[in-house]
Amino acid sequence: MTATLETPAPAAGTARPGDGAAPAPRRWLGLSAILAATLLNLLDSTVVNVAAPAIRADLGGSFSALQWTAAGYTLALAVALLTGGRLGDMFGRRPVLLVGAAAFTVMSVACAFAWSPESLIAARVAQGLCAAVMIPQGFGLIRDLFGSDTGTAFALFGPVIGLATILGPVVAGLLVDADLFGTGWRAIFLVNVPVGVYALVAGVRALPAPASADRSGGLDVTGMLLGGLGMSMLVHPLVQGRELGWPAWSLALLAGSVPVLALFALHQLRRTRRGRVPLLKLSVFANRAYGSGVLFVVVFFGAIAGFSLATGLFLQLGLGYTPLAASLAMSSWAVGAFAGSAFSGMTMARLGRRILHLGLVLMVAGLAALYAVFEAAGTGVGGWHLAAPLLLFGAGMGMIFVPLFDVIVAGIADHEVGSGSAALESVQQLGASLGVAVLGTVFFGAIGAPAAGRFAAPAALEAAKQVTALTAGLTAAAFLVAFLLPRRARAH
Repeated sequence: MTATLETPAPAAGTARPGDGAAPAPRRWLGLSAILAATLLNLLDSTVVNVAAPAIRADLGGSFSALQWTAAGYTLALAVALLTGGRLGDMFGRRPVLLVGAAAFTVMSVACAFAWSPESLIAARVAQGLCAAVMIPQGFGLIRDLFGSDTGTAFALFGPVIGLATILGPVVAGLLVDADLFGTGWRAIFLVNVPVGVYALVAGVRALPAPASADRSGGLDVTGMLLGGLGMSMLVHPLVQGRELGWPAWSLALLAGSVPVLALFALHQLRRTRRGRVPLLKLSVFANRAYGSGVLFVVVFFGAIAGFSLATGLFLQLGLGYTPLAASLAMSSWAVGAFAGSAFSGMTMARLGRRILHLGLVLMVAGLAALYAVFEAAGTGVGGWHLAAPLLLFGAGMGMIFVPLFDVIVAGIADHEVGSGSAALESVQQLGASLGVAVLGTVFFGAIGAPAAGRFAAPAALEAAKQVTALTAGLTAAAFLVAFLLPRRARAH
């Protein structure tokens, strides 16, 4: 549940040939291709949370490997998103999206045929890189397809994504439990094949050919490598450190990530001074509200991603739920997110920043109610016990999804909006990786070792309570940071 429903601005300097133009004849077929590509990313960012225990039961491996199955995808996506957007500028959005969708489909098959935890993690990382190539092209292509009628397409885009968010985990649970043709958890990746093929066929027929390409600034490969190295040095020890007893090298990697990321920032400044296109325009960070927004995004999406993974693991590893039962028990969360997104879409212009605070209050209330349920029901907690707290938590979360990026970029200059929005997308994925690493580490640290292949339910309950309390603390921190954001969302 890490995908946002906002419509980020195009990269700075990107041409918008569709603005003010007549809609394309096959625009709805083209939109369906873009939606299919978006669904590929949405499904694969959530299905592992449901299928993780089944994957480990089949492939074996450590619990840190289980965390990497989720975090590897989002980390790769965070590293390559900015480069993916630049590839669209250089070679055209249509061909780049089609190449990304084709490669994503192939990597989905590779995930399905993984023979070890390491091979699955490698395929998941490759999936994330392919998604980073594919996803940034969608919004620009919608403008090219719909021209002056772009608002109509975007009005449909949000609800479809919201519906996918609801159905994704449930479909994953159904596929794992159904064990079609003996595929088990592998079906959650094989289901991407028809979706990917549809995106390719419809995209070839309906997406507009690129009108122009801008290759003048080149591709910042050095920047991507430095940024990727710094992010990996930050996330890797958080995932592996607990399991290995926090060896000296893990602490050294954590400390070393700071100078590497500083070197990345210096490289971006030098590239800008030389007149070449940087991955990131650092001038946006001079704006205090934007810098606070980056912190908000890391904390908010980290809390959501880590809490989602830990809750699914608690239900399956601790209470013995099947994947389908776990996904159904958590479905009220997605229903609440859908309703909250619809509410904020209607009220964000009037409420501005206050909608963020309202959403965060609901999230904390939901977490408090969930903690109370854990205390009262103990290891006898069931799906109906979770329904109301997760509905409340999801509604608050959904209220924040739609206006968040528009609020954060409200205080920066017009020419910085594209770069600022793209950077927030990347930071969102980094935050999700950190959340999986940190909250996953807390969960596995508290749950202890399994006995006869099963975890003790009381220990699992204690782990779930710790993660719930920590998530509430992170949400409260986000509430305070939100006071530093602009009061109103940016008008499109």
